[in-house]
This record gives sequence, C-alpha cells and structure tokens, in this order.
Amino acid sequence: MATEKKRKQSTNGLGRDAGKYRRPRNTMKTFGRILSYMSGHRFRLVLVVIGIALSAGTNVLGTYMLKPIVNTLEDLVTAYGTGESTLAMFGDIVVYLVIMGAGYLLGVGGLYMYSRIMVTVSTDTLYRLRKDMFDHMQKLPIKYFDTRTHGEIMSRYTNDIDAMREMISQGIPQLINSSIRLVAVFVMMIIISPLLTLLTVAVLGLMVLAVRILTGKSKFYFSKRQKALGEVNGYVEEMTEGQKVVKVFGHEAEVKREFDEINEEVRVSTTAANTWASVLMPIMGNLSHLHYAITAVVGTIMVIRAVGSLDLGSLTSFLQYSRNFSMPITQLSQQFNSAMSALAGAERVFEIMDTPPEEDDGDVVLVYAQKGAGGELSESAVKTGTWAWRVPDGDGAALVECRGAVTLKDVTFSYDDEKTVLQNVSFYAKPGQKIALVGSTGAGKTTITNLINRFYDIQEGEIYYDGIPIKRIRKSELRRSMSMVLQDTHLFTGTVMDNIRYGRLDATDEEVIEAAKLANAHYFISHLPEGYSTVLTSDGMNLSQGQKQLLAIARAAVADTPVLVLDEATSSIDTRTELLIERGMDRLMQDRTVFVIAHRLSTVRNANAIMVLEHGEIIERGDHDSLLEDKGKYYQLYTGLFELS
Repeated sequence: MATEKKRKQSTNGLGRDAGKYRRPRNTMKTFGRILSYMSGHRFRLVLVVIGIALSAGTNVLGTYMLKPIVNTLEDLVTAYGTGESTLAMFGDIVVYLVIMGAGYLLGVGGLYMYSRIMVTVSTDTLYRLRKDMFDHMQKLPIKYFDTRTHGEIMSRYTNDIDAMREMISQGIPQLINSSIRLVAVFVMMIIISPLLTLLTVAVLGLMVLAVRILTGKSKFYFSKRQKALGEVNGYVEEMTEGQKVVKVFGHEAEVKREFDEINEEVRVSTTAANTWASVLMPIMGNLSHLHYAITAVVGTIMVIRAVGSLDLGSLTSFLQYSRNFSMPITQLSQQFNSAMSALAGAERVFEIMDTPPEEDDGDVVLVYAQKGAGGELSESAVKTGTWAWRVPDGDGAALVECRGAVTLKDVTFSYDDEKTVLQNVSFYAKPGQKIALVGSTGAGKTTITNLINRFYDIQEGEIYYDGIPIKRIRKSELRRSMSMVLQDTHLFTGTVMDNIRYGRLDATDEEVIEAAKLANAHYFISHLPEGYSTVLTSDGMNLSQGQKQLLAIARAAVADTPVLVLDEATSSIDTRTELLIERGMDRLMQDRTVFVIAHRLSTVRNANAIMVLEHGEIIERGDHDSLLEDKGKYYQLYTGLFELS
C-alpha cells in the first residue's frame, strides 16, 4: 500500500508539473548555458549555419528565377507568332531551369546536412545534460529530496529535458532558417514591387492572427515523446526513491556508474530514432490563400495597366514569394512559444545543478584494522572484523578503534529554523548497547537517527562517535560504519543476491547467504522460483512486506557495521512475521550499538536504555522495569492508558 501510494504521488507530481511551463526568468543567461553545452560541437554548428543559409538562400533565389523564365516564355510566345528565331530563347530557358534545379538541389543538400548534424548535436548535448544533472543529484543532501516530491524531480529528466531536445534539434535551426527566409523574402518583394509589398503588410495582421490560432494545432507534431527515455526515467525514479539507502551504504559512485551505462544506451537509441523523426519533419500548410488571391488580382491589374515596372515574370515571382511569406512567420511564432517552454524547462534543469552539494569538511576516515599482541592497532588492506578511525594528527594520523560509542550533548535542531524539533537532547550509547527511542509521532525520534547519520547538521550542541566529533568524520565514512533498517524497505531491480549485497558490494556469495540465514530470510529465499537468483522488479512487488523487511535486515547484516539503526522496522507487518523478524534482528544486534525506534513497545523491553521523547525533549529515561516503576509517561504508553499517535 505504501509503495502504491508513493507511485501515485510520483505520477501525480509528474502530471501536475508537466503542463505548468512558465516563462523563463533570465532568457539570455539560460540560453547561454545551453550553448555552452553545445560548444563542443563548434565545427558541426558552423556546418549547420552553412546548411541553413544554403537551404534558405537557394529557396529564395530559386523563386526569383521564375521571373526570367516566365518573361522569356512570354517573349517566346510573342516571337513564335511573328516567325522570329526562337532557338536562343529555348536555350535561355534551359539555362534558367538548370540554374534553378541546381540551386534547389543544393538547398536540399543543405537541409539534409544540418538536419542530420543537429540530431547528433542535440542527443549528445542532452546526454551530457542528463549525466551532469544525475551526477550532481548524487551529491545533494537528503534535505533536497525531503522537500520535493519525486514526480517533481522526475519531470526535470522527462518533460523539461524533452522540451530542450525539441528546441535544440528543431527550434534553433527553424528559428535561424525562418529568420533568414523572412528577411530575404521581404527584401525581394520590395525589390520586385513596393506597392504589392504594402498590400502584403496590410494582410499580415490577418495572417498573424491565423498563425496564433493554428499554433496550438501544431503541437501535435511535437507531442510524440521518445520511448527510449523510459529505461533511464525508471532508473532515475528508482534511485530517487532509494536515495537514503544509497547514501547510507555510500554507493553514490556505483550508482553513477550504472546510470552512465543506461544513459549511453539511451543516447544511442535516441540518436537513431530522432534521425528519422527530423528527416520526416512535418511541413507547414499554406496559410496565405487569401493573401495570394488578393495579390494575384491586384498584381494582374497592375501588369495590364503597366503600373510601375511590374511585368508578368515579376508578378509570378512575387506571387510565389507571397505564398512562402506566411510559412516563416508561422514557424517563428510556433518556435517562439516552444522556445519559451524549453528555456523555462532548462532553468529547472539548471536549478538542480546550481543547488549547493552536500557540504563535507570531515578529515577522519574509516579503515580496516588489526590488533597486535599488545592491543595496538594497525591498518589492514582486507576486512578483519575490526574497524578503526584514522584521525589526522599533525604530520601523521592516529588510529581510534571504531566500537560504536555514540554521545549526544545538548543537541538542539530545527529543520526550517522556525520550529525547534529537538531541544537540549543529551544521552549516550555505550558500545554494544541497545538504545530505544519511543514517543508520539513528531516527537523527534527519527530526527535523532538522521542527525547521527549527518543527513542534517545540528544548530547547537555536539555529537560524538567514539569520542570524535562527527563533524570531523567524512560523511561517506560515517555512514559506512552504520546500517539502517527502515520502515519502508526499498529494493532495486536485480536479483535477491544483488539486493542483499547492496549492504557491502564486495561481499561474497557465501557471506550473502550467511547474512540471509542470520536474518531468518534464507528459508523463504530458498523457496523462490530461482532462489537467490530470482530477479526483483518494481521495488520487490512480488514479495510480501515481511519478506522485504527480512531482505533489509540481511542487507544490514552483510554490511557488518558497528552501529545499527532500526526505524519502525516492524510497524507494518503482522505479529507472526514480526516475531520472525525480531529473531533475525536479535541475532543482528549482538555486539553492536543499536538504536531502535518503535511504536510497538513490546519490541523495546530488552533495551539497555529507553528514551521517552515528547515535543523534542527527553522526558523519561531508564530501562523497561525502572520506567514501569516510575509510572510516568512510559507506564501510560505500555499499559494502554495513553496511546501513541
């Protein structure tokens, strides 16, 4: 149910965000950043401009060649009736036709050249954009994902990126092409007949109105999205939902490597698909029938009455120009609206890239260690079962054994600097102790575990880990020393073996199986269709909630870290499965410092210390028996006199 709710939230967020394009705040700056991503294709872009100029220029000049052809044909008809020699005239017509044909052929070549080049430029540019955005996303703090819906983030990779694709591959070339053609056609019309050009300007208002109405219809040609982005979108959404798990186990680099492989496949498939899509670009219909008819009537009258220097050939060329004059206007209007949406989307993409990454000024790292005969520590290149903190000390470094001692001293914290979530919280957990955090929803239990992991940094107070301020410990190393089993288990697409191994990527198959046995997960895994090789998809939809929770415990077991955090690990499962999971957790908690958050107080009775939180403060502390004897808030909660909410 929780997974389904998240999926609906993600989809709804995507849908709401999809149609909500706004005007960009800084058009030129955003456009400049897009061009910077295209700067690696300078030579190709020069060829694109040459191709566009050839296509637009030869189209305009080819139309102008109608004038000498028609005038020569008129002279030919006149000469044929008088008996004059017409051989030279036939030769002139052939020359004009050859020039016109060569010009149009050159224009077609230019069109084909820049269309094909822009496919490569656009797909490579967007490949780099997606890659940089995803790489940067791995560096963002948890706060960024906690304050945004997954669908809203996903829309940056889908709707916004796709709008940029349309602008780069089609919009920019069409804007340049239409601008050149519009200016060239208008200049040629003035040269041929200034009076008819004034008529064109008068009718232009009606044409612009028609273009605005038909612009909405043209969106059909831009509505087909490339299915090749489906796989990368699915992976991005999966990683977005599992971002906390990724950071807990420090797998940002591995996630980026896997994404690069998928992204490369998208780039190749999208290049092939867009090649055909761009070559078969829909051609705009003729919107100038009214203008053409009026111009033809007025122009014919001017030719008959010899108004100005207009002749039959000039009128023919002018009529053709008038037919083509509306198309560049239509394309400019259409691409302007599309460009505004694309630039607004680009701002949203760059907003992710401009978000400051997670700050980490720690210099203490976690290393494998081994003890000598006298108990002295030394670094080890292989896993030994002993961990140590390498603390820089002057020119050298001291090794401090990582035992899992955690101390909070006068910790005060607020998520938004307005409402205080924790107020002067102090407690300690000795190595191997089990500390339970209980209290009403919103009391600050999960916040404490978020602070220990440094998902957020405290405003006041200090947190120590084995006597070392956690601000000195590098975040990735800090999280590598901890495992978490959350209420909502996230499973990635892959085998059961791979999902358990996510706790420690270098774990052997034997270690994974041993971890599953420790977590009481081996039995149900053995009865899956392909055992540990069974492929899980859609966040493990083919498993029960209890089975997914057992895999999460096995994942934590294979990590074999000194500190374990259990956050509502059994709140959404039945009592029988809870008993099975508790047995697995009891084995896992041996010789580890454990923080347990639970609504079911039966799961915390054997804790060494129980902290009762209310409104961000610890109001009671002690073991199960002593708190019952005090008959305070814990007694009320345990006996049912007061219910957790």
